[in-house]
Amino acid sequence: MTGAGGDQVRVRPGSRFPLGATPGPGGTNFAVSSGVADGMLLCLFDDAGAEIRVALPEYDAGVWHGFVEGVGAGQAYGYRATGPWDPARGVRCNPAKLLLDPYARATTGPVRFGPEVLGHDPADPDRASQLDSAAHVPRSLVVDPSFDWPGGAAPRHRYADTVVYEVHVRGFTMRHPGVPEELRGTYAGLGHEAAVAHLVDLGVTAVELLPVHQHVPEAFLLERGLTNYWGYNTIGFFAPHDGYSAAVRAGRRGGQVAEFQAMVAALHAAGLEVVLDVVFNHTAEGGQLGPTLCHRGLDNPAYYRLDPGDPRRYVDTTGTGNAVNAGDPVCLQLIMDSLRYWLTEMGVDGFRFDLAPTLAREDGGFDRMSAFFDLVAQDPVVSQAKLIAEPWDVGQPDSYDIGRFPPGWSEWNGRYRDSMRDFWRRRGGLVGEFATRFSGSSDLYGGSRRRPTASVNLVTVHDGFTLRDLVSYDTKHNQANGEANRDGTDDNRSWNCGVEGPTEDPEVVELRARQSRALLTTLVVSFGVPLLLGGDELGRTQGGNNNAYCQDNEISWLDWSQPDQDLLAFTRRLVALRRAHPVFRRRRFLVGIEAAELAWFTPAGTPMTGENWADPNARALAIYLDGDDAPDLAEDGAPLLDDDFLVLVNGWWEKLQFRIPDIDEPRAWRTELDTYDPGRAADPPDLHAGDDLTLGPGSILVLQAAAAGS
Repeated sequence: MTGAGGDQVRVRPGSRFPLGATPGPGGTNFAVSSGVADGMLLCLFDDAGAEIRVALPEYDAGVWHGFVEGVGAGQAYGYRATGPWDPARGVRCNPAKLLLDPYARATTGPVRFGPEVLGHDPADPDRASQLDSAAHVPRSLVVDPSFDWPGGAAPRHRYADTVVYEVHVRGFTMRHPGVPEELRGTYAGLGHEAAVAHLVDLGVTAVELLPVHQHVPEAFLLERGLTNYWGYNTIGFFAPHDGYSAAVRAGRRGGQVAEFQAMVAALHAAGLEVVLDVVFNHTAEGGQLGPTLCHRGLDNPAYYRLDPGDPRRYVDTTGTGNAVNAGDPVCLQLIMDSLRYWLTEMGVDGFRFDLAPTLAREDGGFDRMSAFFDLVAQDPVVSQAKLIAEPWDVGQPDSYDIGRFPPGWSEWNGRYRDSMRDFWRRRGGLVGEFATRFSGSSDLYGGSRRRPTASVNLVTVHDGFTLRDLVSYDTKHNQANGEANRDGTDDNRSWNCGVEGPTEDPEVVELRARQSRALLTTLVVSFGVPLLLGGDELGRTQGGNNNAYCQDNEISWLDWSQPDQDLLAFTRRLVALRRAHPVFRRRRFLVGIEAAELAWFTPAGTPMTGENWADPNARALAIYLDGDDAPDLAEDGAPLLDDDFLVLVNGWWEKLQFRIPDIDEPRAWRTELDTYDPGRAADPPDLHAGDDLTLGPGSILVLQAAAAGS
């Protein structure tokens, strides 16, 4: 066959499976889905950018395919879909637009925004644009899938033993002095021994990476001199983002794939799992007036939820202009194939699904019996991974779907975040809510027979204030984002401790430190899966910016030059306490009046009553955790026996006297951790039932039991 440029290209029928570009002996098989196109042009590019167009010869079951001889790894390519342009029916084929392969394992080049990337004529959105987009859009790359994985199994930590650390690949290492400069901001940088050492020393067991799928910034951000730093604007669901690759930076096009795999191998070798924050709820093509880069031009009705009343428009449950069509087999296959690929070929251990309810909307409402959930449950690979939902999306009556995801899923617990923030900013009447969240949120997960580990507990994450800012600002300060401080939530539930922003007042500085320790301690010793925001242990600030999605600079990057060494040491000690004691990692709910493993007491040492729980002025309680009554079992079947603990919680702004409660057999207690005075040495076991002790204001005291008389 002769290409459009006159070059001879030999193409055979090939195979419709697998989708994507699959190199093999003698050439590469290309396969792409489109049930609306009447022809598919494969566009091959040389290093100078010259284009050869080859018509894929076969159409089978919705897939266009062909085997092109002589093409191998490193080849740049794209597609042009010929066929109907009829926005009124939701069909938008336009061969003037070069399209990415939805299954591309790597891409190269940026999007250069302008009228050329629009599928429509800006003067008349119902008319197709005649401007060619090839010089303005990225290319897909054929990738050699082989990688020499080192020996050894992935860590596979149980949920109950997991401590998650949310981190941005670029921001974590951009200023790290131990990471070589040429590796900073990259996968290789995160896999470097200096970066890994911090994670291991901190004691976390999993890194949750902000989006690493290939993404592009929005045009309006580039116009402001900003970019989409967080990466929630995906265009390639199989491709590692090339902007995080030291290999690509050094000129090795396509090197991001092996570099990502090497990073995973390094993290696994250190005992760390890798969880990807994935954005299957929308794509970077935006609303109907957005750019045509991939899915829109191939099969718009298959990939996007269209407005039944006007298929020109999209149903938007994400706030980005579009929502993926999780009810269409083509779109569902892409999602499942992507998940399986990242698990099997790229080595990751699980996923956190951004705006996850969108994936369960086939006919509008959230449906825990949706096709997506069914496919996940039946898939022998994906069903075994860690699956974490952000259980809310945008603008629907059931957008806040916390607690409604199926068994096998865990969820970011927004109720936990809000309740614990309110409690520690001195809101009264929350001891019952505090207790429910502390003990695993049985009201959300117990009714469906899920475990406490269904609750991923969080106080701070990328979206919102950092921990330092949570105790330093009453209001957001997002002026740097260029939206006159209108963006970002106003519901921060924060407290500045008396002064807005930075201060050298020693009393305010110390109060903020105590607040931080109390919040961290609550998070780490609660039942469920704790999620730490990367940099909180260092005292990282974003200057009050609670929506730093567009700040690829010092506002967002971790500052390693002046870490809060006291907070870092405290956090390490706190995580070590959790990992050393299974009593804080229970895998079942301990509820009911007769639950001897868990008991609640007033500061006076008496059991909590209904009246105590309902007291609107209550701000303190004591929690008893029995370490050897009906323990969980280890993997080898041995009982996970532990010491008993008392967790004394004082939410008052003044010191408060507690009495040690009388609990069954006699025992002595010693102080294991004091958030008011973290530097105090562990006391000998000299406290007994009936003894009084004083807690500092806004603090937690953790007491560990010893045998009587010791």
